[in-house]
Amino acid sequence: MQNIFKQIKGDKAIWAIVALLAIFSFMPVYSAASNLANSGNTNTFSFFIKHFMHLLLGFVIMFGVHKVPYKYFRGLSMVMIPIVFVLLLVTMLQGTTIAGANASRWIQIPIVNMSFQTSTLAAVVLMVYVARYLSKIKDEEVSFKDSLLPLWIPVFLILILILPANFSTTAIIFTMIMMLAFIGGYPIKYLLIIVGTGLLALTMFILVAKAFPDAMPNRVDTWINRIENFSNGEDTEADYQIEKAKIAIATGITPLGPGKSVQKNFLPQSSSDFIFAIIIEEYGLFGGVFLLVLYMWLLFRIVVVSHKSDTIFGKLLVLGVGLPIVFQALINMAVAVELFPVTGQTLPLISSGGTSIWMTCLSIGIILSVSAKREELKEQEDAEDNPLAILSEAI
Repeated sequence: MQNIFKQIKGDKAIWAIVALLAIFSFMPVYSAASNLANSGNTNTFSFFIKHFMHLLLGFVIMFGVHKVPYKYFRGLSMVMIPIVFVLLLVTMLQGTTIAGANASRWIQIPIVNMSFQTSTLAAVVLMVYVARYLSKIKDEEVSFKDSLLPLWIPVFLILILILPANFSTTAIIFTMIMMLAFIGGYPIKYLLIIVGTGLLALTMFILVAKAFPDAMPNRVDTWINRIENFSNGEDTEADYQIEKAKIAIATGITPLGPGKSVQKNFLPQSSSDFIFAIIIEEYGLFGGVFLLVLYMWLLFRIVVVSHKSDTIFGKLLVLGVGLPIVFQALINMAVAVELFPVTGQTLPLISSGGTSIWMTCLSIGIILSVSAKREELKEQEDAEDNPLAILSEAI
């Protein structure tokens, strides 16, 4: 066991936060999955085992990635952009529909017969790619024309492929890229042009989707309805999920206890999109605040690791892959308490779902790789400053 711990490098606080989130997730997922088990006539324990296997593979990914020197992610992002483009294209062209709506988000992995949400991989790859470019042009005079082909064309091509089936993910990725570009010193006047172009592209997409509804069945209508239902403040049939979530949260004033949630039997996405409501119903305000503190602690450690990184690429890389994790968590919580329209975003490392867990662990592995490099440099500096170490090396 000691040998295993010796192999673990990087920020120990981040390792602890991830472990706490993973351990905490088992009971809510096991409890909420009983609804899925009953509807599918399966054993609830099978969902527990499935979640355990997803987390186990996620930790394997995180451990393996954190061993890779982060400088290699520069080149890997260049290689992965065309691969992600092809995967997204295949995902979109397969034309999956659920309840008559476009839901082309997953592809089936051959042999293992598992589904994979390609947009989550695309999000991580894009953030690394943008961090690479921004670090390359740091302290240089950059024109919008010069950055159009190497930066914004790949970004928009990827986002256009994600948009038809997943507007919320597209919006989050675009927002995070804008934030990273701002932090990376990209000229604000050019960022305003990109934001305007993005809004124009979204408007054109909606108009085309409305003109040719058979191309993307019901998807645009779903977005509009969710925003309208959120803004009008009236309870309708479309607000079924959020109303049940609010009931669960209100019940949390006097927590029901682990596994005793009632609303899990009525919430269709109780183990994923609305698991935060189930957590509050069962664990009360303490459970909700505990999760919020963990995510804020993770945010703090991400900023610390970024600040301590020895290169511009390392700093931007950590922020690029780290901030979306916390941002997604806050959005999931905000949806549950009706501070935000329903988005379908999971709660990182808590919700069930393999792809979300794996890509979150991939991102954290990248962050740990950056912090591990900093620890390595610090150990070298300490050794050089130690006269005994210099003497022993000379001998």
